[in-house]
Amino acid sequence: MTRDESQAALHKLIELVRERGATLATAESLTGGMVGAALTDVPGISAIYRGGVIVYATDLKATLAGVPADLLADVGPVHPDTAAALASGVRERLGATYGLATTGVAGPDPQDGIEAGAVYVGVAGPTGVRVRKLSLSGDREAVRRGSVQGVLELAVELVAEEPA
Repeated sequence: MTRDESQAALHKLIELVRERGATLATAESLTGGMVGAALTDVPGISAIYRGGVIVYATDLKATLAGVPADLLADVGPVHPDTAAALASGVRERLGATYGLATTGVAGPDPQDGIEAGAVYVGVAGPTGVRVRKLSLSGDREAVRRGSVQGVLELAVELVAEEPA
């Protein structure tokens, strides 16, 4: 995954969201604000980016991002259903058209029996939610960068399929 690929996905997403008069919000765990930082590096992004929450601690996924506490108790923070709930929750709580979410294990060590590099990205929009599992390799930084690229690419796919 190259910086150029990530930048291409970022700019395509912004173009699609602007064309639709839509907005974005982010809920980030393992990326710790990297998705929001990538978005806010773009001049004029305030027209479409509502904001984001960094919900690193599991309890904050419930209290700030709206993930049902019983879901977290049942499946934990690194799960496709958690990624979907993060995306949907941040979309609703921040009043955005689209919610983007990242959750996973950046490493270097496994967490709760889940290997480093196991990541779920989610995107929620007006017509539904999409989640993708990423199996990333490399050091902690590579996993985090790959997660940012993964959620941006998934968002491009979902937004492009939405009615304009």
